Amino acid sequence: MQAWVIGNWKQNPATTKDVNTLLDTLLTTADDTVSNGCQLMVAPSCIHLANVSARLQNTAILTAAQDISALSDSSGAYTGDCSAQQIADAGATWTILGHSERRQYYQESHESLLEKLSHAFTQGLGVVYCIGETQTQYDNQQTFSALDDQLAVIKDLLIKSKEQAPELVQRLAERLIIAYEPVWAIGTGKVPTVMEVEATHQHIKETVASFDTTLPATTVLYGGSVNKDNADSFAASPMIDGALVGGASLKAESFLAIAHAFSQAKNKQTL
Repeated sequence: MQAWVIGNWKQNPATTKDVNTLLDTLLTTADDTVSNGCQLMVAPSCIHLANVSARLQNTAILTAAQDISALSDSSGAYTGDCSAQQIADAGATWTILGHSERRQYYQESHESLLEKLSHAFTQGLGVVYCIGETQTQYDNQQTFSALDDQLAVIKDLLIKSKEQAPELVQRLAERLIIAYEPVWAIGTGKVPTVMEVEATHQHIKETVASFDTTLPATTVLYGGSVNKDNADSFAASPMIDGALVGGASLKAESFLAIAHAFSQAKNKQTL
């Protein structure tokens, strides 16, 4: 079983020089982790995307964007937006969508996310779709209902695609990853128990499977204060397929340590 470890760099690093330094270290210290049970991916900010994609071309490390436009999959009079086609042309093969920071700061709606996922699959991009509950929802035992509301985008996309673009159903089946990131754990140091994450991942997998019986098992990653010290405990669970990493991905040593943890654990699970 292949694990996925994805680094979301967010609005970091600040300069091209710092980006190249991070890439230099990553490329010189990475060994057989990528080909030995763990797929690595990094998601730089849009301004650095073309440079990072070029540097990682012909390596085993994939590149993702952190977002795409909801207004058009190609071009248009949408100041500040980058379309799925432009992202793909810059060298990315995946995009992160629905991250809680996008939902919080840009009020991303169900409708806009539905358009973004459709545009991504239309242009051949894979999607890492982020979902997660707030602290209040967690405290009120509303985690599953909150996630169901966010997963409804996938259900609606399947319905829309079957009616209007059947080819997108196959692309969704092949190129969708769910990242469970409890909002209250992102960058806070607060971490749910492995048992809690396992139960949540099982719910996510079963919910997505209920949308269409022909869909393969969905890859579900955990994100939220993942670091090299706690990665082993998450990696040991067969229910957790990898990690979406924030701050720890900005240092090659910690990012690769997390990847090693998942690579070793998944290799043991396949024996």
